[in-house]
Amino acid sequence: MALQLSNTQLKWLKVAVFVLALLPFARLVWGTASGAFTDPVAEITGISGEWALYFLCITLAVTPLRRLSGWNWLVKLRRMVGLFTFFYAFVHFVAFLWFDHFFDVGEMLADVVKRPFILVGFIAFVLLIPLAATSTNAMIKRLGGKRWQWLHRLIYAIGPLAILHYWWMKEGKSDFAQPILFGAIVATLLALRVFWHFRRKPQAVRA
Repeated sequence: MALQLSNTQLKWLKVAVFVLALLPFARLVWGTASGAFTDPVAEITGISGEWALYFLCITLAVTPLRRLSGWNWLVKLRRMVGLFTFFYAFVHFVAFLWFDHFFDVGEMLADVVKRPFILVGFIAFVLLIPLAATSTNAMIKRLGGKRWQWLHRLIYAIGPLAILHYWWMKEGKSDFAQPILFGAIVATLLALRVFWHFRRKPQAVRA
């Protein structure tokens, strides 16, 4: 029997997820303010980028986990987790704009064009913006369910772009363990969607 949660349990679960999701940011703030980081720029950039990937993977995992487990309440957490994906990607971007370019947008854009790994990361971040901006119930109603769903399928492009960004960044250090792990997770989660999509088509035709 699938695990079911009451409204009260779900409310407290959301609170717990929210608090836990803020812990990496709290670590960044504490580490920077206390001087615990030997290289604050590298720590802020690296940790925020990795947590953006963690939350991206969790967001993509919600639908497969729901389908495999029958835990339909997982959908209620997806919006929050998706917004934390954007939040950490935004921190990652601000660190790049601030520490690398001191808010010189022209210099930043020149760097984006010049370095491929920054370009794909920048594209992934830009694609996240409309997803975050349309995450409210009011925007879903304004766009309509179908258009909103089509827009949010951008996540299927964002995932591979984020992995490519991470892979090319690690390439200079010949450190591929984490990019391979993240890539395998994202590839599996997307492959499951493709499998279910094509398995559903013949059933629809027979019906």
